[in-house]
Amino acid sequence: MNFRSKMTTVALALFAGATCPLPAANLPAKPNVLFIAIDDLRSDLGALGATYAKTPNLDRLAASGRLFTNHYAIVPTCGASRCALMRGQYPDQPAQTTNEATLLTHESWAARSLPAWWHAHGYQTLALGKITHYPGNLTGKNWNEGPEELPGAWDRTWIPKSPWKDAESIMHGLANGKPRVPGQSPPLEAFDGPDEAYPDYWVASDAVNTLRDLAKSSKPWFFAVGLFKPHLPFAAPKKWFDLHDPDKIPAPANTTRPPEPSSWHPSNEFRRNYRDGRGRDPDTDPAYAKELRHAYAAATSYVDAQVGRVLTELHELGLDDKTIVVVWSDHGFLLGEHAIWGKHTLYENGLRSPMIIRLPGLARPGEQSHALVEAVDLYPTLLELCGLPAPGKLDGRSLRPQLDNPAAPTTKPARGFWSTGERTIRTERWRLITHPKKDQPEPGIELFDMVADPHETRNVAAAQPEAVKQLLEQLGQVPDPFAGSPGTRKP
Repeated sequence: MNFRSKMTTVALALFAGATCPLPAANLPAKPNVLFIAIDDLRSDLGALGATYAKTPNLDRLAASGRLFTNHYAIVPTCGASRCALMRGQYPDQPAQTTNEATLLTHESWAARSLPAWWHAHGYQTLALGKITHYPGNLTGKNWNEGPEELPGAWDRTWIPKSPWKDAESIMHGLANGKPRVPGQSPPLEAFDGPDEAYPDYWVASDAVNTLRDLAKSSKPWFFAVGLFKPHLPFAAPKKWFDLHDPDKIPAPANTTRPPEPSSWHPSNEFRRNYRDGRGRDPDTDPAYAKELRHAYAAATSYVDAQVGRVLTELHELGLDDKTIVVVWSDHGFLLGEHAIWGKHTLYENGLRSPMIIRLPGLARPGEQSHALVEAVDLYPTLLELCGLPAPGKLDGRSLRPQLDNPAAPTTKPARGFWSTGERTIRTERWRLITHPKKDQPEPGIELFDMVADPHETRNVAAAQPEAVKQLLEQLGQVPDPFAGSPGTRKP
């Protein structure tokens, strides 16, 4: 029995005992799903109040859909965040907090993964670009020769034919096919040329062509499109840099390295992989910090334009009333907050990221949901909207209440994990972060009052012992992937 057959058998066995819910009102029996993943996009959208942002296409989608203003990733790194979304579950082992999460652990859950489950229920499943960690789903040398990262789940996975010779080159691509050279390439680039000078143009073009083919199909589809920017290097055509006035892009309110215990790290992804050429450090050189923020804004506008091309094609093909659209970012990014340049931290800007859902017949389109929601909520949400049974226990909760009523309240806290053993819990008032200590039974604790101190400048753990106790109890209600704790999986 081949792997796909084995997966289908397992999926159908699970299906046999499940009750299939009805699809959401105003949707066809099996609506299409267009899922667009954006890499490292923090909450810098015009629709989220960033007045300096130039994101007209994402803002337009938010105006016709539901923007979740308090969406949180589960793990602040690409591979682990995407693994949690594909599983609909929190990490249950240390490997699932790393970029190798899917590659190393898929055998135990691949048949229940989001694309495999949709495939088992009659959907075409396609993945273009970066959906799990490895673009095109291949691993090994140059991310081009090894085994599949998530085998058997997709009907087709690919990266576009382009000037970049392999998946690793396109992921970190500089202009016109130039690959990144770790430790030597610049962290930003503004090439004076057309959009096709950078990889996301090619991804969007393939997405447009694929939508044209799918429009002719009578079979429902789940089409995942993974865009690369604004991930480092912050590279885009010069016209997107010219769109922004760097003086209008504000510096963070808190650029100070926090005292220990802390979720600070030395920004190794940025500092080890990229070199300025002039020896500048953004923590001590405000002009360089401004250049980096400007470049990030330009890369964000560039990827926004590519999203717009895909959504325009969907509309012109007459597929809007048959398709659920999800735009999601795998985590946030810090541009100097807490003296960090990157993700890989459990602070607010490392985990908070945009998510927009649009569906036919959406009630009160354009109104935002301020409920706390998590990436693991997307799987059960799409199950309900598509009328599919659940594959078993999921940690997320359907966001159908927030889609029906944008004022629907928060139903559970947001939790996060990091590969060092750190964990966090976010409620409407608090963010608590635990830091394990060697040879000490009790972890270090950070506690921030996110209402009074949204920039996380004051650790108030010592002054709020009762809040710490309650939050630790809530955090302990789900398994600790680093300790093998059984947990209770309560909200």
